[in-house]
Amino acid sequence: MNTAQDILHSVFGYATFRPPQDRIIETVIEGGDALVLMPTGGGKSLCYQIPALARTGCGVVISPLIALMQDQVSALRLLGVKANFLNSTLDPATARQIEQDLLEGDLDLLYIAPERLTQERTLQLLGRAPISLFAIDEAHCVSQWGHDFRADYLQLSLLHERFPHIPRIALTATADARTRTEIISRLDLGEAAQFIAGFDRPNIRYRITLKHNAKQQLLRFLKEEHPRDAGIVYCLSRKKTEDVASWLQEQGYNALPYHAGLPASVRADHQSRFLRQESVIIVATIAFGMGIDKPDVRFVAHLDMPKTIEAYYQETGRAGRDGEAANAWMIYGLQDVIKLRQMMESSEGSLEHKRAEQQRLNAMLGLCEITSCRRQALLNYFDDELTENCGNCDTCLEPVDTWDGTEAARMALSAVYRTGQRFGVAHLVDVLRGAENDKIFQSDHHQLPTYGVGKALDNNQWRSVFRQLVARAYLSVDMERFGALRLEEKCRGLLRGEENIQLRRDVKTKTGSKRQTKSNLPTDIDIALWEALRDCRRELAEEQGVPPYVIFHDRTLQEMCTELPQSLSQFGRITGVGERKLDKYGSSFLQVIEQHLSAA
Repeated sequence: MNTAQDILHSVFGYATFRPPQDRIIETVIEGGDALVLMPTGGGKSLCYQIPALARTGCGVVISPLIALMQDQVSALRLLGVKANFLNSTLDPATARQIEQDLLEGDLDLLYIAPERLTQERTLQLLGRAPISLFAIDEAHCVSQWGHDFRADYLQLSLLHERFPHIPRIALTATADARTRTEIISRLDLGEAAQFIAGFDRPNIRYRITLKHNAKQQLLRFLKEEHPRDAGIVYCLSRKKTEDVASWLQEQGYNALPYHAGLPASVRADHQSRFLRQESVIIVATIAFGMGIDKPDVRFVAHLDMPKTIEAYYQETGRAGRDGEAANAWMIYGLQDVIKLRQMMESSEGSLEHKRAEQQRLNAMLGLCEITSCRRQALLNYFDDELTENCGNCDTCLEPVDTWDGTEAARMALSAVYRTGQRFGVAHLVDVLRGAENDKIFQSDHHQLPTYGVGKALDNNQWRSVFRQLVARAYLSVDMERFGALRLEEKCRGLLRGEENIQLRRDVKTKTGSKRQTKSNLPTDIDIALWEALRDCRRELAEEQGVPPYVIFHDRTLQEMCTELPQSLSQFGRITGVGERKLDKYGSSFLQVIEQHLSAA
């Protein structure tokens, strides 16, 4: 195992690198620092695992989530890699033994939480041990502008100060230009080589639609497209996660809640069941997901709008890590925007931070309302470019119907102005439609020129107009006035008749209409053999207490179905089968294939 290529093939069972993995690995092996931005499922972990195996000493991986270390270490051990972790779950005797293994050079990789790493005792231990590299995973946690900020990460610049000659590699899947700049500054990576891989995940289908009956919309989506699949459903509040999980259980789904308010033991159990069992749905807040390494998540659904595009990209990126077709499905409404802005206003951040968060929320809302290719807009946010429409998002597959909303927009803006910019959408719609209620008469708004001028549109159509004007920054939401709408500078041209505006026509459609017909398998695969191989994998996984995908990914099982290996040498040529897995599992899977062929 002298070269990275040898390690890639013999340990991990892959024939070739995915660019720019090879250049990143070469940089770190040669002792250089690296900042790596690579999409979820793009193979970031190999970028530090292979250098750790190629260089002398142990690779130290700083990972933010204790719950995931066990699965990462278990997967590496199955490959024959000497891996372990140090965290608060260990008893003192076990921790001392791991520390001794580190000092004696008996570890290839050591996973450690940032809180533990920054303790002086740990730093002294690392100073006496042979260390090959430091890998800072989920590096966006260092950024106070990011969506997963962790204060413990702010101290990690000490690695460069205490260990100036040991290479460092910082990795993340989501970071805009501002976050990248802060990562470089906070981690003292000014001299590091930067590798920014394309952010595109073409296997994920992005779909965003209006919220009108969230539970029924979700149920229809699951029944028509993912009746037996593993997936994640994101909600804004803890209460909602528990409510939706309980309701899905009543509908016959294996659904589990996950949020920071649950006892640690319950969270760990639910996460473990999601990783190790099949067809489990996790209903969660943003507390769940960072670092999740489950390849066969077939869908990520959002019942509320995330507050930033970074959060949306990272959360949807947990679907389809195996490269197979997956869905990113979201429903949203103006109420989501109001709720998120209330959360921002009540936060303790500085005025500058709140302003930046507001800009990011506006960008997220803009992605929801866009009438052109969603993937182009998503990639453009990260300074990535897609020259043609993707053909795999809702606006590409079902082009949005638009209408000339110029006159309606002017009426809406006029209503905001004439009512003093002190009222929310519901009252403004009442004014435009000429409602006769106490609030209208008490405020004398029945005497305004705009009173009753908008009867041609119904309540939902007017809500759509206001929502889109907010999304395009003609209006903003004043949270100090409980959601009142106010005019922005941008609206002047529209009010003066100097510009026109096309609005999207909201149409309530069945969630599953004209959607892809989901097929788990290529048409040339024998279903009986596929299920037999999955049963074999499941039994081996249960015996060893690991998730099924740690044994083999679905793609490896599919290749077994098409190649039908008859010997260990043939089995060893299957993608994802390294030397250790060939010795450990080859005969079991060959026996399944042999039994299938003899029965055929």
